[in-house]
Amino acid sequence: MISLQFLLTAIVVCIAPGTGVIYTLALGRGQGRRAAVAAAIGCTFGIVPHLAAATLGLAALLHTSALLFQIVKFAGVAYLLYLAWQALKADGALAVSGQATQQSMFKIAQRGALINILNPKLSIFFLALLPPFLSGNPATVTIEMILLGAVFMVLTLIIFLVYGMFASFARNWLLQSAVIMRWLNRSFAAVFAALGLRLAFEKA
Repeated sequence: MISLQFLLTAIVVCIAPGTGVIYTLALGRGQGRRAAVAAAIGCTFGIVPHLAAATLGLAALLHTSALLFQIVKFAGVAYLLYLAWQALKADGALAVSGQATQQSMFKIAQRGALINILNPKLSIFFLALLPPFLSGNPATVTIEMILLGAVFMVLTLIIFLVYGMFASFARNWLLQSAVIMRWLNRSFAAVFAALGLRLAFEKA
């Protein structure tokens, strides 16, 4: 049984701006609705390994293994800094331009999935978030974790799609001003760089 408290908690968590939200917004305003949908789907599927890790107890191993945590963490940092560079480049994958070449939806989704897969804090986050909403019955704990995780993923997809659609609807207005596009690119690059630096100082 999914409680109202869990739904409200999950919605608040999903709405809070993070790397996935920023990425979906960047693709929505950069390449339109189809790209936003692909980004949202990719970011959502990037949650799967962390939910599986939390369900199987691997998140606890990640939490106690400093070396493993650091390896995954700095891979994530490098990837976020790469995305910041892509936002800054005039022909980058995340740049806003009226002449921007449409990327394949698979590549956009793949990039979104990697953003979440390379964030080691997500496994630990789910290990902390889901257990308080379990019934306490050892026989059903795995099924309950899977169900809660599935609901969280659905909410993530819906909320990210809303963010992406909003960004895509504003795209035509944004493309009318080269100054706005330039500053948006710089802003998204700064956000990705800041998120990367914040992740670099995260502790297990």
